[in-house]
Amino acid sequence: MSGSINATGQSGYGVMNVLIANAATVSQKLDTLTNQVSTGLIGTTYAGLGAGAQVSLDLSPQIAHANTWSANIDAADGNMQITQTAMARIQQIANNFYGQMPNLSGMTSSEVDNVAAEARGALQQVAEMLNSQNGNTYVFAGQDSANPPVPNPDSILTSGFYTQINAAVAALGTNGAAATVASTLAIAGSNAAGTSPFSASQSQPAATLQAQIPTVSIGQGSSVAVGLLASANASVTSTGTSTTGSYMRDLMRGLATIGSLSSSQVGLSGYTGLISDTTTSLGNAITAMASDAGNLGYTQANLTATQTTLADTVTALTAQVSSAQDVNMAATLSHLQLVQTQLQSSYQLIANYSNLSLVKFLPMA
Repeated sequence: MSGSINATGQSGYGVMNVLIANAATVSQKLDTLTNQVSTGLIGTTYAGLGAGAQVSLDLSPQIAHANTWSANIDAADGNMQITQTAMARIQQIANNFYGQMPNLSGMTSSEVDNVAAEARGALQQVAEMLNSQNGNTYVFAGQDSANPPVPNPDSILTSGFYTQINAAVAALGTNGAAATVASTLAIAGSNAAGTSPFSASQSQPAATLQAQIPTVSIGQGSSVAVGLLASANASVTSTGTSTTGSYMRDLMRGLATIGSLSSSQVGLSGYTGLISDTTTSLGNAITAMASDAGNLGYTQANLTATQTTLADTVTALTAQVSSAQDVNMAATLSHLQLVQTQLQSSYQLIANYSNLSLVKFLPMA
């Protein structure tokens, strides 16, 4: 019998080397399983994911994009909610005065003065509502959202807009209804500094303002308009012969006109004509306003549906990525315990084998 036991095993057979190599392999498996239990991931690198790496590489960016689009919709929805709340209040004001218009011709002088005072207060309320904010965002300011679309709402009754309309209405007895209507219409439609009550950003032609309507990205190459403007219509066209083309300007013009009436004008020949024009203009403004607000509501509903679809997409894609990246924790823990037992057995074999000696097998003399 030849051979001897050395530090690494029986010479010529390499049994110890095999045992050590097997133990190293089991130890490596244990390290891998320990990391998987710790992180919950099959591997912490794409290389460690093996065949699942391509799935993760393909789907993870899609999930990130979908989450971004959903967050965009959340932010836009907050602005639209504030916008709709303000619009509801402004519509209420408009409807209130529209309902009173048929009675203005038959009111007593004191009643006309009372309605005029209410209209002045309402004009200031509308100016303030147009400065509604969601956080630091002025929702009616278009892309100039950091600045109020009506710079001085508290001073609207001393602005050029109101004082010029007031002066035009005061001259009703001299100029007549037609000239007064034309004058107030020109004032309300003006973008000139000192006349327009709006900011410089909002005191521009309607075609220019259309490009300022806020939009939100909801998909690859897809965006949606999600706001209304203080001084121009967003998605509808104002109708009638007595309109500035902006229902908000028309409403403010109507309130300024009513607010400029005085008890002394009730019997004037042009009084009925002015009331008639204001009534018609307010009615058309209310119709256009309701359509714009309704379209914004329709957009909100569609965005809610889009967000639901995005959430479903994220759920489905996340499940696919999870199957490629995440370990089955129950199975992994069970495997970990098995490998720990295997490693302990390997160490025991190595320890026992190193204690073997030829002397133990040689016959005693």
